[in-house]
Amino acid sequence: MKLGIYVGDETVVHFTRGSGQEIGTGTVLDRLVFSMSPHPSDNPCPKCGDQSRLDGVISSCIDCFLSGGYLYLFEYDVSSVLFIAKPRGGTCTLAKSDPPEDVLHRASFLLQNGFGGYHIFKNNCEDFAIYCKTGLLVMTSLSVGRSGQAASFAAATSAVVSSPLRFLTTSFSGLAAVGYGMYCISRLVADIGVRRDVAKIPVERLVAHPDAIESEAVADLSTAN
Repeated sequence: MKLGIYVGDETVVHFTRGSGQEIGTGTVLDRLVFSMSPHPSDNPCPKCGDQSRLDGVISSCIDCFLSGGYLYLFEYDVSSVLFIAKPRGGTCTLAKSDPPEDVLHRASFLLQNGFGGYHIFKNNCEDFAIYCKTGLLVMTSLSVGRSGQAASFAAATSAVVSSPLRFLTTSFSGLAAVGYGMYCISRLVADIGVRRDVAKIPVERLVAHPDAIESEAVADLSTAN
């Protein structure tokens, strides 16, 4: 699932990788995802042109952004109950969205200045979109991933492998219930709307001093603890 910011005039600003690097793993999976694009380089979009070699924060028409998929509205400021009820990560967050003018300003600024290097688990399209909407960033490198999709992957792994509760039942249904419960709890505590290692960062400062911001935030969190 790709996330972006709709800025009007059938245009979406989003964070991506260039040709053959959409996942950012450096494996054959990157080339596989690119081969599924609706506009290969030999038949570029009439609105956007050839964007197959572009990476970072780019602006695309809705058709190119969706790449043949479905349009879905990401939800903000949801309750804990609704969050847990949605088993798929990357569809909602407990964090509140800022006013539209702030969101558009961040998206426009990052379109001109970038959002760092793309990484499927640590800095992806969902991290970009949520930052534009909320101004929030996870300011630590200790976690597996910052986004809801990355957190869901980590939560699923944790639920299957590390839960000591799995030894309390031997039935398949019991194991499934325990695993799903651990999965939901892991997703919830990893959401950017409830995490303690989150800071609200002005976009201008984020671009100008990214390393200094992370160092200061980690130091503040250590002091608080």
